[in-house]
Amino acid sequence: MDLRKLKTLIDLVSESNVSELEITEAEGKVRIVKAQGAPIIVPNGSTGMQMMAMPQSYAAAPVAAAMPAAVGEEAAPPPAPAGLVVKSPMVGTFYRSASPGGTPLAGPGDEVKVGQAICIVEAMKIMNEIESDHAGRVVRVLAENGQAVEFGQPLFVIE
Repeated sequence: MDLRKLKTLIDLVSESNVSELEITEAEGKVRIVKAQGAPIIVPNGSTGMQMMAMPQSYAAAPVAAAMPAAVGEEAAPPPAPAGLVVKSPMVGTFYRSASPGGTPLAGPGDEVKVGQAICIVEAMKIMNEIESDHAGRVVRVLAENGQAVEFGQPLFVIE
């Protein structure tokens, strides 16, 4: 359902005596429930979205601004770890060693040099060695072995 249609439905419920409205279309299902404030979008299982009332103090906020917080995104990103951070250059699967059951390429307490391979990120069945951007001692490993990682996700903290 496009945002214009969704906004029209929100306005309709907000300005009328209707307390609940549910619409099912090919794209999904939307349920709007009006209480004291303006409605916002929250997840409704895996098939659609549910509208719930927002406190009066937020009623003046535009719908588009309220949507990211309503669908489960965090308001602020987590704080960055202290020290020099080695980030993933790609999306893939993080591995600490070059082979299953092998010794980790780098771990807490290990000294690393610039250009030294410190982990593997598998992307599209290709094993990519990730090299350290910094020289120093590994303080923390921020990803679990076998974990999916995103582009720019912190992997190691080096001091």
